[in-house]
Amino acid sequence: MMSFAPRVFLLAAASLALALPAQAAAKIERVVSPGGIEAWLVSDSSVPLIAINFAFRGGTNQDPAEKPGAAYMAAAMMDEGAGDLDAKAFQGRLERNAVEMSFSAQRDQMRGSLKVLRDRKDEGFDLLRLALTSPRFDQDAMERVRAQMLSALRRETTNPSDIGSRLWWRTAFPEHPYGRPTNGTLESVPLLTRDDLRDYTRRVFARDRLKIAVVGDIDAKTLGPVLDRIFGALPTKAELQPVPSAKMDAVGKRLFVPLDVPQAVVNFGGIGIPRKDPDFIPAYIVNHILGGGSFSSRLYREVREKRGLAYSVYSYLLPLDVTALFMGGTQTRADKADETVGLIESEIRRLAESGPSDEELEKSKSYLKGSYALNFDTSTKIASLLVQIQLDDLGIDYIDRRNGLIEAVTLADVKRVAKRLLDGGILVTVVGRPQQDKAAKQGG
Repeated sequence: MMSFAPRVFLLAAASLALALPAQAAAKIERVVSPGGIEAWLVSDSSVPLIAINFAFRGGTNQDPAEKPGAAYMAAAMMDEGAGDLDAKAFQGRLERNAVEMSFSAQRDQMRGSLKVLRDRKDEGFDLLRLALTSPRFDQDAMERVRAQMLSALRRETTNPSDIGSRLWWRTAFPEHPYGRPTNGTLESVPLLTRDDLRDYTRRVFARDRLKIAVVGDIDAKTLGPVLDRIFGALPTKAELQPVPSAKMDAVGKRLFVPLDVPQAVVNFGGIGIPRKDPDFIPAYIVNHILGGGSFSSRLYREVREKRGLAYSVYSYLLPLDVTALFMGGTQTRADKADETVGLIESEIRRLAESGPSDEELEKSKSYLKGSYALNFDTSTKIASLLVQIQLDDLGIDYIDRRNGLIEAVTLADVKRVAKRLLDGGILVTVVGRPQQDKAAKQGG
């Protein structure tokens, strides 16, 4: 442990120091291993660090209908022992070599990452290979993770943000995998077995559904064999269950859950625009004007600055594999929840009907182009962004083209797309103290 502390400091410092400008990040190489595994590489030797980010298509949407939480538990178990190393031995190897490894289960993907110093890369690569190809899922480690999951789920039963989010998703998609909690339920988590986790990783961890990005002190010639070394033993083809197209229900409804908390939590959302749709970039600008622009957005100005109803209010676009959503939220005093929701709905309608002004469009375009460089200030951010570009199938030159796509958007474009995006209505959930609220009481 005496040698571990300096290495952790160096790893953290290296991660922050590898802040490549957009121009450097745009120098992306497509690397194909001898075994045919593809990765996108940004090579930079100025800092002795290598970051790998990857994703398998097939996330919590692959959970058994009666056992939500399987993918989430599998992600939590991936560094709890692999090969001939139990959880303690595996974690010890990670710590001694200052290797950072993580996995996360999202609705459409299982994502993972590795960050390792150059002089410890072989240890890091081997540990990642073991985790992906030979996870142990030992019962003692599984029971410990299960207890942690159940403890978190019990806390969620009294957390207004979690209550509201769960109600929103199960109401919007009642018969679809998207409607199930990604981290499971108090009923489903106790039912999960080692076989469930093994079945999930066997079906999902495959090379044909894998996207990889590598950033740091490694060149293309070296990376090719490394890709085979880490990922080459995975199955060639995934065995995913088909995910049906998701049609959002309950648009136009407002649901209320009584809960004795200081502030009411509001979640809202409606039908969005798919990522590959030609209207996505104009919709991205429209959302920035409405609620994605922090201190400059219409919602912030009307809800906070003018009326002081909330500390923050926001909106965002959420394109998923089989649907696309427009989402947002805020927190406010219980006795002001109705007024706040009414104001949000009014601003959405106003923008849908009249569209943005020319000044709003130009300011948003300027901000969105200039702020893009913030995605390139660490190796981990760059690698994650490159994986997302691959998942979205935007092309290896997207970083070079992106600002031009924004600049090309006209006032006519955003007026038309504002109506398309915002004119369909929203589903709203409110969790807070009971008031003389017009919302329908739905319970938790």
